[in-house]
Amino acid sequence: MLRWLNSLMAGLIGLILAAPILVVAGVSLNAKRSLDFPPKGLSPAWYAEIFTDPGWRGALVASLVVAASSAALAVAIAFPLAWFIWRWRAPWARAFEVLGMAPFILPPVITALGFLSFWSTFGQYGEPWTVVVSHAVFFVTLPLVTLSLGFGAVDRSFVEAASTMGADDRTVLRTVVMPLVRPYMISGFAFAFVLSLNEYIVAYMVAGFTLETLPIKIFNALRYGYTPTMAAVTVLFVLLTAAVFGLIARFGDLPRLLGAWIKAD
Repeated sequence: MLRWLNSLMAGLIGLILAAPILVVAGVSLNAKRSLDFPPKGLSPAWYAEIFTDPGWRGALVASLVVAASSAALAVAIAFPLAWFIWRWRAPWARAFEVLGMAPFILPPVITALGFLSFWSTFGQYGEPWTVVVSHAVFFVTLPLVTLSLGFGAVDRSFVEAASTMGADDRTVLRTVVMPLVRPYMISGFAFAFVLSLNEYIVAYMVAGFTLETLPIKIFNALRYGYTPTMAAVTVLFVLLTAAVFGLIARFGDLPRLLGAWIKAD
C-alpha cells in the first residue's frame, strides 16, 4: 500500500512538473498563428520557421556561437584554477576558488550591471565578443565546480608514482590527470553551454540590440505579438537541455556532479 502511494505521489509530481512543457509543446503545434491550447489543428510549420526565417535563424546561430565560445573560455579559465587549488593545497588558494564562484553567487542583474559598467568604461559596449567574455566569467563557476570534483576524485598516489618515476608536473598533468578529469571538463562545458544558451540579462545589458541571441529575439518579438514560433523555440531549448544532461548522465559521473559522495571501502 505504501509503495503504491509513493508511486502515485511521484506520478502526480511528475505530471505537475511536466504540465507547463506539455502546454507549450501543444501551443507550438497550432495550425494557425495563435497560442490556443488545446491546439486548433496540428502543424510543424512553426518549427520550420526557426530555420527558414532569417531573423530566427540568425538568432539561433548567434546563440550557438556565443554559448560554445563562452563555455570553452569558461573551461579554459576554470581548469588552471582548479588544478592549482588541488595540486598545491595552499590555504590561501581557496580565495581564488571563492573569487571564481563570486559572479554566479551574485544576483544576475547586479552582475550584468557590473559588466555594463566595465565594458562602457573601456568603450567596448555593444561589441558581440564582449558577450562571450561576460558569459565565460559569469558561468566559470560551473566548470570550476565540476573540475574541482574531478580533481578531488583523482588518487594522489598515481601522481606521486608518476613523479617518483621522473615525470614533471606537465607530464603528470597530460598523462595521468587529464584522462581522469576529462569527463568533468566536458560536463562543465555542457553546463556552461546550456545556461549561456538560455541567458538573457547579461547578453542584453552588454550588447543591447547589436547581438540578437534567441532569448533576446523572443523578447523583441513580443512587441509584435505572440506567435507559436516562441513556443517552438522553448521546446527546442528543453529538448537540447535534456539531450545534454542525458549525455552527461550516460557518459559522466552525474551522481557525484549532483553532490553525491560515494566512498569505496
